Amino acid sequence: MRVLILADGRSPITKRWLEGLKQLGHEIIFVSSYPCSRLDSMDDFYILPIAFANFAGSQTAGQRNAPEIQPKTRSRRGLIKRFRSLFLKLRYWLGPLSLPYYGWRLNRIVKATQPDLVHALRIPFEGMTAAFLPKRVPFAVSIWGNDLTLHASGSGLMRRMTLRTLERADGLAADTRRDIRLGKLWGFSAEGRTLVVPGNGGIDITAVRIAAESGASGLGWLPFNRPLVVNPRGFRPGSVRSDTFFRSIPLILSQRPDAFFLCCSMAEQPEALAWVNQLKIEKQVLLLPVLPQESLWAIFRRAKVTVSVSEHDGTPNSLLEAMTCGCFPVAGDIESMREWITPGVNGMLINPDSPEELATAVVDALQNESLRVSAAALNLEKIREKAELSVIQTAIEIFYNQLKRQSD
Repeated sequence: MRVLILADGRSPITKRWLEGLKQLGHEIIFVSSYPCSRLDSMDDFYILPIAFANFAGSQTAGQRNAPEIQPKTRSRRGLIKRFRSLFLKLRYWLGPLSLPYYGWRLNRIVKATQPDLVHALRIPFEGMTAAFLPKRVPFAVSIWGNDLTLHASGSGLMRRMTLRTLERADGLAADTRRDIRLGKLWGFSAEGRTLVVPGNGGIDITAVRIAAESGASGLGWLPFNRPLVVNPRGFRPGSVRSDTFFRSIPLILSQRPDAFFLCCSMAEQPEALAWVNQLKIEKQVLLLPVLPQESLWAIFRRAKVTVSVSEHDGTPNSLLEAMTCGCFPVAGDIESMREWITPGVNGMLINPDSPEELATAVVDALQNESLRVSAAALNLEKIREKAELSVIQTAIEIFYNQLKRQSD
């Protein structure tokens, strides 16, 4: 099958989805909504910088073999880091206005490549762009955790384009059952094809655990014999509550002064530096750059607790990877997380507004080794049942073939 994927080509999640499709034997036409390099898994490749994506810069910092970042790019990225919330609000209003133009350009690519199916890996702004395709082209869209609960209400235009996208889509994929339910409330047909799978296309349990084990030797830079707490999410405005996380750290340290905190994708971030300086926790916190997946998995294997305090989310792939590696999860108490975590059994769920609740949950987890051990076994079994790679690839193949047959 010839499948056109429209997604952010910088994203590790996108890359793993493409690799999974290649393993299934599909021919991949990839259209990246952000500037990126071509991957081996692509048969054809285009860049379509939707809704001012050119201003986002590069995500190569901290990755192996990354090219040197030029001064202009570094300056642009610094401005976006500093004014991230303002940029997001402007994009809510101006981004939708640019979509007819990019929809026309995507139509030209589709006419030239003749795919059997088009799949946009999220609603804003990739799915919104693909919604301009003619009805004869089978079109599936994936929902990310905050597409409907956050971005869809960003502006009147975002709401209208979200409705248009879901009304146009022939298939709907999500990483949580909640988003399928919400998608139908937002206009997706009750008779449409649906798929619930992890956004990265599934977890190769053996590969993740082997990589985590082998990568442990490269973690000599971590403090020895101190309980590690890792926050893998970075900054996600409007979704992840970094303020709650940082405010909880002094409270945790008051009971566990030996705790040490690893903050991924936060190196040189002005907001992170401000929190660390304000709370005077420089000696207990390490702000890390974007890490290769294998390094993150090794950290999950070494750390005792992973923290993801979100108020808008689906199923974070970092959560599934942490569970695979045996790291105890503490997350925001939202509907999507309750599909994976039973509080006090295989993780903890807390009010995203409450640093006090987060601190109590982390301290309890650090001090209860038997809970962490039993949770690790339960979580690995959950991953095998609901997220294992071969199971998920079978579900994706069935979903794609249903959409293709629907158009034949």
